[in-house]
Amino acid sequence: MPTTNANGIELYFDTFGSTMDPTVLLVSGLGAQCLVYDDEFCQAIADTGMQVVRYDNRDVGLSTHLSDSDANPMSALTAVGAGEPIDAPYTLSDMAADGIALLDALDVAGADVFGSSMGGMIAQTIAIEHPERVRTLTSLMSTTGEVEFGAPDPATLGTLLAVLVPQQHRDARIANAVLTSRVIGTASVFDEERAVERATVFVDRSYDPAGTGRQLVAVLASGSRAVGLAQLTLPTIVMHGDEDPLIDISGGRRTAELVPGAEFRVLEGMGHDIPPEYWDRIVGGITDNTTRTSV
Repeated sequence: MPTTNANGIELYFDTFGSTMDPTVLLVSGLGAQCLVYDDEFCQAIADTGMQVVRYDNRDVGLSTHLSDSDANPMSALTAVGAGEPIDAPYTLSDMAADGIALLDALDVAGADVFGSSMGGMIAQTIAIEHPERVRTLTSLMSTTGEVEFGAPDPATLGTLLAVLVPQQHRDARIANAVLTSRVIGTASVFDEERAVERATVFVDRSYDPAGTGRQLVAVLASGSRAVGLAQLTLPTIVMHGDEDPLIDISGGRRTAELVPGAEFRVLEGMGHDIPPEYWDRIVGGITDNTTRTSV
């Protein structure tokens, strides 16, 4: 099991492709283990001539879980609404530093960075705070941290928060994961059997709703990235589904609006997931970005 120590955090990772090829770093979203990027998806990127690195963020999967840290997502949401500061055990900047430390451990000087959802927020933060380590940025179904953009559908947010309530029994844990996939996913191609198979793998590998809660507090505590995004000078492609109920497409549009020279691609009909039917377009976005010239 490959792991590396990053800032006192043990990070699980694995790779696809040759170490001789340019590296693309895949950053996962809220509560999402690195396996959310299916082996076949990773291999499709590797087949374009890239080394793919995927990893579990802190507080998820087989990486370190900060179980001695307290964070209350509901209190954090209330604080955001009141414009008050949030006490968080860590921020997106800390999670971005984890990704950089992983690149250090792999002796990768610069990477093409791809992130989806919260992973897109982390990827943006990596590009803002460590620009010398990022060749290109590809942000999928993410947003800028500005409260007026990318707001979730209230019912969808309510379902997500309910899923954070710990379940004692394995069947209930799997059922909750499938429910989440159904509620936020792409309705036109939702595959119940695939959702159950994936949820079972995820639950059996790692189950920590409190860790997901800490990640959510990190997102809320990190605030806006608008100023930093506007100062980026690297090739950027932003992709977003126009039926995303968790992060409204306005978040993607705003990201592309802020980053000079960014290209925005609408994924028609896609929700807040990465279904196989969209892999060609998403992989194409990543690989097209590597051929763009700096702005």
